[in-house]
Amino acid sequence: MNNSIINIPTPINEPIKEYRNNSPEKESVLKEYKKLRNSKTDVKMWINGKFIESSKTSNMSPPHDHKHILGKYYLAEKKHVELAIRSALDAKENWSNMRWEERASIFLKAAELVAGPYRDKINAATMLAQSKTIFQAEIDAACELIDFLKFNVHSMQHIYSQQPKSDPGVWNQLGYRPLEGFVYAVTPFNFTAISGNLPASAAMMGNTVVWKPSDHQIYSANVVIDVFREAGLPDGVINAVYGDPEMITNTILKSKHFAGIHFTGSTS
Repeated sequence: MNNSIINIPTPINEPIKEYRNNSPEKESVLKEYKKLRNSKTDVKMWINGKFIESSKTSNMSPPHDHKHILGKYYLAEKKHVELAIRSALDAKENWSNMRWEERASIFLKAAELVAGPYRDKINAATMLAQSKTIFQAEIDAACELIDFLKFNVHSMQHIYSQQPKSDPGVWNQLGYRPLEGFVYAVTPFNFTAISGNLPASAAMMGNTVVWKPSDHQIYSANVVIDVFREAGLPDGVINAVYGDPEMITNTILKSKHFAGIHFTGSTS
């Protein structure tokens, strides 16, 4: 039995690398950039911890070089969205019953991975997929995602620690629980960090998620998925589907288990 009260490490903003000319960190990112650019990536849907293909694909190209093909991603059919919903619901009980400290540790591990072995890759992928400069990618991908993950865990502990006042002779206690159903996360094209934050913040609080990244950000979102997998996120907690936003969203909204939406973007 563990009766300890855990204190989460106090978060600080991730230091931004300067990437000066001829610096080792700049050369390392550029090496990864060239490696990714000169290879082809097949991005499959990620449902219940498995990578799933479909009969239709679409190519991925850098916005600054439309003729260059980075690879392809698989387009979801309605059955894939329904499978993602079922997977999220199946994973719900075990995930929501997990101690909050254990959930927190997974996302703190993800932050460490982005800060360390995945830093070059997530920045290079963002440079390719969203036409960011190396310095923009450092801020919009690596540093901001690290900060989201660490500060969200800190905020989670703060929320859980808030309790009501008690009158004499009474001891009031407030319990927190996730939403009853699944959360739909819809993430934008321009910030890799936001694409990781929207599904992760919902999952962190014990929810399970169906995640639809923007078609223009799937390439770098795939790196975020690699990070979550290596950090030890259980199967089905976050499920990623790609493709027709109207079909995917309508399928989600018609589900009686749809509990909430986490969205960043515009209505256009």
